[in-house]
Amino acid sequence: MGTGRIIFLNGTSSSGKTTLATALREALDAPFCFYASDQLADAGFRTIRASFIVRDSKRRVRHDPASGERQRFFDGFHRSIAAFAQAGNDLIVEHIIEEQSWADKLNILLGDLDVFRIGVHAPIEEIERRERDRGNRQIGEARYHLKTHGFCTYDLEVDTSEPIDQLAERIVAAWTHRRAPNRA
Repeated sequence: MGTGRIIFLNGTSSSGKTTLATALREALDAPFCFYASDQLADAGFRTIRASFIVRDSKRRVRHDPASGERQRFFDGFHRSIAAFAQAGNDLIVEHIIEEQSWADKLNILLGDLDVFRIGVHAPIEEIERRERDRGNRQIGEARYHLKTHGFCTYDLEVDTSEPIDQLAERIVAAWTHRRAPNRA
């Protein structure tokens, strides 16, 4: 059994990562598992006491850097991505890389794996509209997360204000023709 391949979608909250992941799963020839930290959170995995998002004195959204619980959660999530792929699972991973240290750690953890990194973008006006329409996000969280792209390098970047089916086709074509790592 070989190691799994990873299509890694990184972008701000409400950028369209989940919609894109769904379209990719349908467009790819091989079956891929969908994996996101939100799945664990939605299942009640994170501790109840953890206050990840706080507002500063100007009511701007920020994450509580003192939250050790939050750091442990994401450290485990990052390690689990590698573990699932090393067990032979092909993955579409959806994430928001919030810190340079996260990007550095993921590069180490996933360094020996076949990872195709995609930057998921949309115009800020569209992201903020989606954020408001969803109703389950902190207003301002998406703008706060725009910094994610400064921590990463990508094999491909996409704008989800374009038709999703066309983006999925473009990603599948680029992924299919990528230069995969040599395996002995």
